[in-house]
Amino acid sequence: MTKIRSLFSKKKKYATIPSEQAKQEVPEGLMTKCPSCKTIMYTKELRKIKMVCNGCGFHHKITAIERLEMTLDEGSFREYDKDMIATDPLNFPSYKEKSELDRKKTKMNEAIVTGEGTINGFPTIIGVMDSRFRMASMGSVVGEKITRAIEQAIEQDKPFILFCASGGARMQEGVFSLMQMAKTSAALNQLHEEGQLFISVMTHPTTGGVSASFASIGDINLAEPGALIGFAGRRIIEQTIRQKLPDDFQTAEFLLDHGQLDKVVSRHDMKATLTTILELHQPQTK
Repeated sequence: MTKIRSLFSKKKKYATIPSEQAKQEVPEGLMTKCPSCKTIMYTKELRKIKMVCNGCGFHHKITAIERLEMTLDEGSFREYDKDMIATDPLNFPSYKEKSELDRKKTKMNEAIVTGEGTINGFPTIIGVMDSRFRMASMGSVVGEKITRAIEQAIEQDKPFILFCASGGARMQEGVFSLMQMAKTSAALNQLHEEGQLFISVMTHPTTGGVSASFASIGDINLAEPGALIGFAGRRIIEQTIRQKLPDDFQTAEFLLDHGQLDKVVSRHDMKATLTTILELHQPQTK
């Protein structure tokens, strides 16, 4: 009798698999798993620490609006060119439909938000790219909004800060997209000639035509930890030069070591770092 009781009182060796109904009861987006260290956190708690993993420091992607809220003083932001929407100059198949889906998903009209605001009281013109919209690819509207923001910086005699995140030029717009590389670079050259500050902040990922144009020509170039930054992909480069590239190739840390960045800055320290730079570049009063 004792043996029978002990047989039924043993703990189960294996956990049961939750039913499909039980799985469905867990709200989508409640938890976030770090792709680097696999730490699982409540998304709500992760947002409180600026979407930076407290296990390994991995920087999760954030939206343009979240970036603006983290960077600018509360209530100081005034947006530019909000209603500007791209056309379909090449009649590219499904481009209009996919762009409309992105507009609904992101509640944005394009892959970048531009405007003006203050950072700890220092006025600035700012642009923030959002990779949820066509992978923040650089189309005609993205280039135009950046150029107009630069022109505002010149007109108002304010510094320009651009948070870059992009897969490169937008293939659906062909040469119209590639022309934005020259247009934005020319506008930044004019900003430079006026003696005004341009801070480029590269986030994950900053690639293709964006990395080869405005993203890389800041007076001060910053990046978030672990950000992928580069023009062509690793495989293409390895096939071209017939050499094996380092494991950390095209990371922010690799670029810093090779003199292509001024500093790698954690998201926790970004606002303070930008404040220091802006303070140092304030015009001297007599």
